[in-house]
Amino acid sequence: MMASAFEEWQAAYDASDLRDSDFETMSGVPVSPLYLPSERSAEPADFPGLFPYTRGPYASMYRSKLWTMRMFAGFGGPKDTNIRFKQLLEAGSGGLSVAFDLPTLMGRDSDDPLSRGEVGRCGVALDTLSDARDLFAGIDLSAVTTSMTINSPAAVVLAMYIAAAEDAGVERSALGGTLQNDILKEYQAQKEYVFPPRPSTRLVSDVISFCAAELPQFHPVSISGYHIREAGSTAAQELAFTLANGFAYVEAARSRGLEVDSFAPRLSFFFNAQIDFFEEVAKYRAARRIWARWIRDRYGSNDPRSLRLRFHAQTAGVSLTAQQPELNLVRTALEALAGVLGGTQSLHTNSMDEVLSLPTESAARLALRTQQVIAYETGVANVADPLGGSYYVEALTGELEDQAEEIFDVLCNMGEGSMLEGVFNAIEQGWFQEQIADAAYALERKQSCSRRVVVGVNAFTQGDSELPPTLAIDARVEPRQVERLAAVRAQRSDTAVSSALERVRADASTDANLMPAILEAARAFASIGEIMGALGDVFGYWREDPVL
Repeated sequence: MMASAFEEWQAAYDASDLRDSDFETMSGVPVSPLYLPSERSAEPADFPGLFPYTRGPYASMYRSKLWTMRMFAGFGGPKDTNIRFKQLLEAGSGGLSVAFDLPTLMGRDSDDPLSRGEVGRCGVALDTLSDARDLFAGIDLSAVTTSMTINSPAAVVLAMYIAAAEDAGVERSALGGTLQNDILKEYQAQKEYVFPPRPSTRLVSDVISFCAAELPQFHPVSISGYHIREAGSTAAQELAFTLANGFAYVEAARSRGLEVDSFAPRLSFFFNAQIDFFEEVAKYRAARRIWARWIRDRYGSNDPRSLRLRFHAQTAGVSLTAQQPELNLVRTALEALAGVLGGTQSLHTNSMDEVLSLPTESAARLALRTQQVIAYETGVANVADPLGGSYYVEALTGELEDQAEEIFDVLCNMGEGSMLEGVFNAIEQGWFQEQIADAAYALERKQSCSRRVVVGVNAFTQGDSELPPTLAIDARVEPRQVERLAAVRAQRSDTAVSSALERVRADASTDANLMPAILEAARAFASIGEIMGALGDVFGYWREDPVL
C-alpha cells in the first residue's frame, strides 16, 4: 500500500511545474517536499494530492505555485476602485477581489431611496454595464483572475463582467476568477438576501450550468463560511454549515440535470482565518477530508478534480480591534500563517485600519506585504502540510470532523435524507440563526468577564487612544454616481431595455436558464435594480421571521 501510494504521489510531484527555488532553510539545510510518519507505515492519506486530500489538494503544494495574493478592494465610484486595483497589482497582488457597496449587494440602484448614504461607502457602486467597463478599464482580464463578492445579484454582476470583458476584446472562455454566488449563507448569517431561498438557489444553479458551458475557467460559486464565522459561529459550525451548503448546491445542480463531475471541479470555498491558530489549521484539513469523502461516496464522483476542495481564506475582520489598531498587524499575520499552513489556494489579509474606516493605500499595501513576507521569508511554503503529524493538530482535525458530521446528521434528518431540503427547512425554521446567535453570545460572555483575553480591549489597554490617520470618502461620490446613472438611462434605448426586462420575467416564469436573458438586459444597459426588480416580480421577496 505504501509503495503504490508513494509512487502515485511521486509521479504527481514530478509532473508539477516547480518554482525556481533551492527549497532549503536560511542556513542551507535541504528541505524535503513532504514529511511522513514513517516510510514503513505511510498510507495514501499521508500524502498531499491523494484521497482524502487532508494534507493538501496538490502533490507539490506551494513548491509549484504559491497561493494567489488576492486583496479585497472597493470604494467610491468605479474609477476610484480602478485606481486602487492598479495600485495593488503594481505592488504584487496576483488577483483582484471586488468589494461592492451595500446598495449593490442588495441589488439596488444608487438612486434608490434605500441607498441614500450608503453609495460607495463600504465598497464600489455598480449600477450598469457602463460602471463595469470603468471598474476594469486598462486591466487585461485574460491575464488577471477576478473574485467578486456578491450574492443575491451575483448573476447580474457576472453578466455585466462578461459584457465588459467582451467589449474589451476578451472572450468569455478566457475569463478566470470566482463569483461568490453563495445565497444560502445569506439567510444563515450575512442577511443580504432579496428573493426567497428556493428561487434564489435556482439562480445559483443557473449560473453553475452557464459557467460549465461558457466559462470553463471560472468558479461559479465560492461557498462561504467566512460570513458565518464573522456572525459569531464556532469553527465547527463554520465548517459544517459551509460544507452542508456545498452539498446542497450539488443536489440543486443535479436536480437541474447536471452530472456532478460536469460542475464540481469548479466549485470553490471561502473560509475565515480566525485567531485560534491551531484550530484554524485543523478546520481546513478537516474540510478537505469531509468534502472528498462525501462527493465520492454520497454523490458518486469519479473525478479527482471534484474531490479536491480548494479554498480562499481571509483573515478575520471580527478579530480586529479599534483599540491599539497596530496590533491588528500581528493578528492578521498569525491568521494568514494559519491559512497558509492549512493549505489555502488564495488569501486576503485585512488592513490594520479597516476597523476604523476604509483602508488607506499604505495600510492595504502593508497587508499585502504581510503575505509576501510569509511566502518569501519564512520557508513555510517549501513543505506540504508542515504541521501534519502533530498530535494536537491531528486530534483537532478529527474532533472538528466529528462535530461537523453530527451537524450533517441533524440537517439530513430535517430534510428527510436530502441535504438541500434540510438546509431549506433549517433556514425557514430559524435553526441556523439560533445556533449562530447562541455561539456568539457564549463567546461574548467569555470576553466580557475576561475569561478570554483580547489585548487592548479587556486587558493591556495602555495606548488605546492612539489612532492612525484614516481614509475619508468624498461626499461627492453619491451625487456623482446618481448623475452617472441618470445619464446612462438618458442615452440607452428604452425599447431595448423594456424588451430585455420582459424576457427576464418570462424566463423566470419557466425552467429556462436565466443567464442569457440577464446578459441581454445587461448589454441593453438595464440597471442592477431594474433586473432584480424584474426577477422579483416573479420570485417575490423574502422577509425573515425573527428568532426569539
